[in-house]
Amino acid sequence: MPFLRPRNPKENLWKEWDRKAQKNGLKSTVFTVSGDEYTGEWRENKKHGKGTQRWKATGAIYDGDWEHGKRNGFGTYSVPDPISGEYKKAYSGGWKNDKRHGLGTNFYSDDEIYEGHWYAGKRSGWGRMYYADCSTYEGEWSDDNPSGQGMLRLANENRYEGFWKNGKKHGPGKFFFFEKGQLYDGVWVDDIPKCGSMIDFGREDAVDPTLYPIPQIKLRNPTDVLEKSRSMFLDDDDEDI
Repeated sequence: MPFLRPRNPKENLWKEWDRKAQKNGLKSTVFTVSGDEYTGEWRENKKHGKGTQRWKATGAIYDGDWEHGKRNGFGTYSVPDPISGEYKKAYSGGWKNDKRHGLGTNFYSDDEIYEGHWYAGKRSGWGRMYYADCSTYEGEWSDDNPSGQGMLRLANENRYEGFWKNGKKHGPGKFFFFEKGQLYDGVWVDDIPKCGSMIDFGREDAVDPTLYPIPQIKLRNPTDVLEKSRSMFLDDDDEDI
């Protein structure tokens, strides 16, 4: 009877190959089929930790925190300048689920910058926006638009202080005409002043005051008249303001 030597079962080679193929910890640059490249930390085959991603199609670069394959935490997103080719910072701040989230600064251009809070990729919460025309808005935002209380300061120092809705003056607000030395205090609807009072305000220090002061109101009860007019526009928006 032939003698048969017992065999030790060999571990399937594919298990070892699969183990070596798993991306965990710090790795050198990994390229995708589309030409994108990532250098940084991994966990269970997903970008996790600190890392830098470059997208071939746009040339954009993200450098910062990752969590389970998505941008989460703090990071900087930069894009190449179409003329010089040098990289310019587009956003620096918080991220969540691949979107701007939390506190961050977005550079729309050299002249337009937003710094403040974000929610799911949109300006939401408190923030300050510097516009190319040298005006500045500071206040509340919602769904990427000024909404709530805020102040808009124009390049000539005139300013609006009051409520906003969907990016427009809406609700009670005051507009200071400093070059004329006047103040409008009233109600706005979709950027249009509907009712209110206009008074002289700092006329003695105004750069270009009107020729004559605003005449005194002669109504018997101007306060009641104004309140009735205000209520017409505010009743429908009480929940918003």
